[in-house]
Amino acid sequence: MIYVFLAKGFEEIEAITPIDLLRRCELNVVTVGIGGKNIEGAHGITVQTDIQDDELILSDDIKMIVLPGGMPGTLNLEHSPVVQSAVDFCIDNNKYIAAICAAPSILGNKGLLKGKKATCFPGFEATLKEAIVTDECLCVDGNIITAKGPGAAIDFSLELAALLTSYDRSNILKGSLQCL
Repeated sequence: MIYVFLAKGFEEIEAITPIDLLRRCELNVVTVGIGGKNIEGAHGITVQTDIQDDELILSDDIKMIVLPGGMPGTLNLEHSPVVQSAVDFCIDNNKYIAAICAAPSILGNKGLLKGKKATCFPGFEATLKEAIVTDECLCVDGNIITAKGPGAAIDFSLELAALLTSYDRSNILKGSLQCL
């Protein structure tokens, strides 16, 4: 199971792209609304989530959580006790945590990036406390995957697909997208 967390003000491209591409790989992706099931993104697009945060069950079935960026979406995710618990669960159980744009700041503020290679949207580097901050669009360090922003959403999602299935499957998916 892959949980994608959506909070008011999330960056739509960074949320919908991984949901779409991971589902194309026939992976079980569940969207989780913070504070409700109808969540408005940063650009006024409202998404109806599969469940809301009070329905989330943390179990060994979890393979990954995805934290989209956007403002104030990232701050709303960071202030959510459910998101914080999910991040802690993934760290404690060596599950994947994927964060894009401003969302890697959530991990940095928790001290989870110490000594890890990470990237983020320009201007958020200071929040990646003690990380090895790179200018790369995408970084994978152990079970933590970070990416820069909306322009990296497809590469980010393809990497998540590769980690959860295989690079062969991800490359087939990439080919089916055309123009890449």
